[in-house]
Amino acid sequence: MITGGTHVTVLLEEAVESLAIKADGIYIDGTFGRGGHSRLILSRLNEKGRLVAVDRDPQAIAVGAAIKDSRFRLVHRAFGELAEAANEAGVESADGILFDVGVSSPQIDDGERGFSFRHDAPLDMRMDTTQGETAAEWLARAEIRDITEVIRNYGEERFAFQIAKKVVAARLEQPIVTTAQFAAIVRATVRTREPGQDAATRSFQALRIHINQELRQLEIALPQALSLLKPGGRLVVISFHSLEDRIVKNFMRDQSVADDLPKGLPLRADQLPQPKLRLVGKQIRASAVEVAANPRARSAVMRVAEKV
Repeated sequence: MITGGTHVTVLLEEAVESLAIKADGIYIDGTFGRGGHSRLILSRLNEKGRLVAVDRDPQAIAVGAAIKDSRFRLVHRAFGELAEAANEAGVESADGILFDVGVSSPQIDDGERGFSFRHDAPLDMRMDTTQGETAAEWLARAEIRDITEVIRNYGEERFAFQIAKKVVAARLEQPIVTTAQFAAIVRATVRTREPGQDAATRSFQALRIHINQELRQLEIALPQALSLLKPGGRLVVISFHSLEDRIVKNFMRDQSVADDLPKGLPLRADQLPQPKLRLVGKQIRASAVEVAANPRARSAVMRVAEKV
């Protein structure tokens, strides 16, 4: 597997194979991360091929700067700004677009980023550390109702309301500014948890998704990808959370069915609306061998569609 630092790219070969690479094609890696997918895509292109990669994490941008290849362009933007990123790179359409959504291993493993309860660090959680509100800043101002909704909706945590009340009470005593503080509040509130899972897992996940607007980014990125794809171009999406996968599945399903028309319209068959996407195969999961080598791959789900 291609690695970047401690990062192991999930479904590497499967994702790039699913793009059905044309050697002289134009491709977009909407989530560069540490560049595993991008490097493999570049290896499949000839001198006329082109790859645009997008990421909002400054550390990912720094890693990408080491790729000295005239066929490669890296744009510092969120993948929800896919159309702007493509325009910035001078790309009007693409033969394939890949998204590998969610948090990356380096972001989790770097304690200073504040993504994990395993490190006592500033409660930041921003994927783009150059802008936006930190998790600590949001917890300092959010109301009980807002905290409850975030933890319940994005973490599927049944003790969301109790956690929210504890957070608001605790911040009256002192600001909640570290991962250890937030984790301690959650652990003291959650009474039962699945075996082997830390009580803080769901709440940390929920807070991260909210701070980075991850689900909204995905919702707005998918239609942009569809617009950018050439006919016959492939859309490949890897997700790691059931809420993400639901968005991808519903989008691809909806776009693979033609729009309904009122009954009785005098139209020939060639005048009927056509679906915009064709589903390619079934969902793909990491193999047992890959999961054994990289346990974080166990929740990965890949879906593929082709523009009609």
